[in-house]
Amino acid sequence: MKNKIKKKHIIFPIITAVLSLTLMLLVNYNFNSLKNKNYVDFLSDLSSKKVSTVYFTNTPKIKVKLSDGKIYETDNPRIDNFKENLLKQGVQVLENSPSDISHLIFMTAFIISIVSIMGILIKSSSIRSKGMLSVDSLDTAAISDLPFTFNDVAGNEEAKESVQDIVDFLKNPEKYNSYGARMPKGVILYGEPGTGKTLLAKAVAGEANVPFYAMSGSDFIQVYVGVGASRIRQLFKKAKSHGKAVIFIDEIDAIGKKRDSGKTGGSDERDQTLNALLTEMSGFNEKDGIVVMAATNRLDMLDEALLRPGRFDRHIEVSLPDLSAREKILYLHLKNKPINEISINEWAQKTAYFSGAKLENLINEAAIIACKEESKYIENSHIDKAFSIVMAGYEKQNRDYIKEKDRKITAYHEIGHALVSLKALPEDKVSKVTIIPSTKGAGGYTLSIPEDNLYTNKNYLKKRIMVLLGGRAAEEIIFGSEYITTGAHNDLKHCTSIAFNMITQYGMGETLGLLNMEELINLNINKNSIVIECKKLVDKLYNDTKALLLNESCLLEAMTNELLEKETLHAEDIKKYRDKALNF
Repeated sequence: MKNKIKKKHIIFPIITAVLSLTLMLLVNYNFNSLKNKNYVDFLSDLSSKKVSTVYFTNTPKIKVKLSDGKIYETDNPRIDNFKENLLKQGVQVLENSPSDISHLIFMTAFIISIVSIMGILIKSSSIRSKGMLSVDSLDTAAISDLPFTFNDVAGNEEAKESVQDIVDFLKNPEKYNSYGARMPKGVILYGEPGTGKTLLAKAVAGEANVPFYAMSGSDFIQVYVGVGASRIRQLFKKAKSHGKAVIFIDEIDAIGKKRDSGKTGGSDERDQTLNALLTEMSGFNEKDGIVVMAATNRLDMLDEALLRPGRFDRHIEVSLPDLSAREKILYLHLKNKPINEISINEWAQKTAYFSGAKLENLINEAAIIACKEESKYIENSHIDKAFSIVMAGYEKQNRDYIKEKDRKITAYHEIGHALVSLKALPEDKVSKVTIIPSTKGAGGYTLSIPEDNLYTNKNYLKKRIMVLLGGRAAEEIIFGSEYITTGAHNDLKHCTSIAFNMITQYGMGETLGLLNMEELINLNINKNSIVIECKKLVDKLYNDTKALLLNESCLLEAMTNELLEKETLHAEDIKKYRDKALNF
């Protein structure tokens, strides 16, 4: 609205200037193109008493104004007594060119318009300059009366318990002061994406009923040096004005990464912002009633000065939900939705390693599917479709372009994964095998549900690599080594990652033994030997996988034929083959 008003203000003087200039030029043109008369005609008019005024100048022409107001030009006689003779005959003589009133009016209007335009532009420029100078202004406001409480945070009981005393401190600081206890100045919430770190911070502010300031680490990083530090100071100043508040900085690793000790001087924007944050956190005391909470996915990347006591005193892991927590999260998201006979416990088991955000997305997708089908309730079938969408994408509707040979290759590939999983990892439940392509680029996929485990052992990792290699092994067994396809591209990436981490990170190899490669990264270690060991490990497991599939060739053929017929095998279809595989 303001921009529209400003445009109107400048448009009016521009139009006035153009009009006045046009009219001024038109009048000037008409005036300069005066009719020219002979000097004899002028003398005739003079003798007839028709001449009112003569504009007498040193130019070759003189202008003559008649009694009726008409003006014309004639030759200048340049005689000495010319002026005297005119005056004797009662003619007014002026020694300058005639001035036109309309010309003066238009000239004045043009000048005023130009001055107005310049004034508006200067004012606009000063506003922009002011805006540039105020680039460090902080665009955030306190959120009061947050509707979130710990009841909205399902699961993560340990994390909730760890921040419970902070809520109590914000509510009853006198109780803790009587014991000489100080409130933690900062709390770092760390964990995988989507685990509910931001929600937990909001719940703390909601439970304590204090204002909540939410910022992202990237909000403090700007191209102008000093802007981030200024915004940090403004944020804390605003928070202090409320007495008690929760400041939440999401993705704090954007400003809190470890500083480079190898710099030879100077200070970049990130360092200045981090220094300002450290100074502000040291500058307020527990009586201010301000708690700084921050979230990150990478605690190991943060600067040590940020994590020391007196800054971020408390480090709380917000981990992926376990079976019980997933059940609570699913119940929370289904609470206000129309549901019918949904086995929440069963879906909690199927969604192992799902984050809270991923579970919320699963239920939302199921609700969308139920709405599209105009179903009265959200049912198990809707969640099952949503589960496939979340894991592998939407199924492609048009599959006429797929050749029968390609369907067979995909079927053997996916059954290779499924059969190796049934034999090597019977604890993991294979819930679905399909050869229907998805929008995420997969020609088919196999969904298996792993068990909830706190740790993953070496034997499981080896068998997991075998499952990943099962697709390629089945292709080679059935079609030959010269006809293997690119379908195993993603599988090979994952098995390479697992093998590399086993040898370099988990102390499960021979080249580095119990040494961790991250700590040796600056040393000149022989990386070729690590690659060789990774290759030996994967090659051995690949041969074991082929041997397993050759021993189960009958099951491989039977499962593949059924998959080609049905296109999708569900848990109940796979169960009979699982029993055969385990009893073999």
